[in-house]
Amino acid sequence: AQLVESGGGMVQPGGSLSLSCVASGFTLRDYDMSWVRQAPGKGPEWVSSITSDGESTFYEDSVKGRFTISRDNAKNTLYLQMNSLKPEDTALYYCSRGDVSPPVILSTTRQYWGQGTQVTVSS
Repeated sequence: AQLVESGGGMVQPGGSLSLSCVASGFTLRDYDMSWVRQAPGKGPEWVSSITSDGESTFYEDSVKGRFTISRDNAKNTLYLQMNSLKPEDTALYYCSRGDVSPPVILSTTRQYWGQGTQVTVSS
């Protein structure tokens, strides 16, 4: 099983980025999926999750109203649309197989993550 993230980059505060995560080696529609991020010098932080059918979504409080998680099971792809970005959103963003929202201990789930894509928000 493999997850490959893309779409990261550098953007000014208030800007937008759209992340993608392509899954291979397993059938995406069989799994809930999540986004996780890790800022420099900090532990990993759950960002958002979506159910396998895409009907339900969940967000960490600091990104509610700014980020949108979605999926296209036919394309085996997970997305994260990020608007109104803030400097504190700067991190390496990973997609993860499964729902890794709290109280899941993120450090135990790294084998289910991709390699990550860097998001930097700076003026």
